[in-house]
Amino acid sequence: MQQARDFGAESAALDAVLDRLDPGHWHRPTLFKSWTPEDILIHLHFWNRAQDLALTDPARFETEMAPMRAALEAGRGRLHEAEVVRERGPVLRAAWAAYAAEMARRWAAVDPRRRVPWVGPEMSARSAMSARHMETWAHGLAIWDMLGLTREEDDRIGNIVHLGVAAFGWSFAVQGLAAPPHLPRLELTAPSGALWTYGEAGCPDRIAGPAADFCKVVTQTRNVADTALHVTGPVATAWMAQAQCFAGPREVPPAPGARGPEARAREA
Repeated sequence: MQQARDFGAESAALDAVLDRLDPGHWHRPTLFKSWTPEDILIHLHFWNRAQDLALTDPARFETEMAPMRAALEAGRGRLHEAEVVRERGPVLRAAWAAYAAEMARRWAAVDPRRRVPWVGPEMSARSAMSARHMETWAHGLAIWDMLGLTREEDDRIGNIVHLGVAAFGWSFAVQGLAAPPHLPRLELTAPSGALWTYGEAGCPDRIAGPAADFCKVVTQTRNVADTALHVTGPVATAWMAQAQCFAGPREVPPAPGARGPEARAREA
């Protein structure tokens, strides 16, 4: 399954940039809700293991998710993650990286259509791996930003573009709004230079520009105003103002200028 290989490659790319962290960086707040690199790896490692368990032992997955469901309802999800994942600092990095690599190899052999349980509705193995890829890419960006680095993107972000498009209706539903009847026309330039298109060519609502910027907006790692996307039409404008490709309650995108290496430089 290609999505599993992409997840493995994204995890390896994040692991490589962690070489740049000095001891003080592990507890330095990023511009993502003041999460530290350690917080980010705890989160990724917890949910990687949970997703893997959903595949390898669904009954145990349900048992181990019961306290997390209770924690989420009580607003203690992150505390529960930190209680379960005991490693910290470089030891955490090694555990997360090794597990992600092993998990990617295991899932690469799985039928993409296989159904697996999850905290919400069950989903296909393909969707599960795309979600783990998206989470790694999105949370990892906060570390690149903290270090003042620009990440070199790869066409594997096509998985995240697909998630973003699939979540068009959800981006309105989570706001308590009815989804518009049509998807805007998307004309996105992949990192390789290829053109990725979605929607009808004649649609008056249109989004054009770098695919990576579209991914940043739908994962809420950038405000659309801080991207090179060209957005026209009321539906496209409303979508990009509130896009959310991940599950859970409504989240508010970052304010203009709030995320990115430049924002970190201003803060320093």
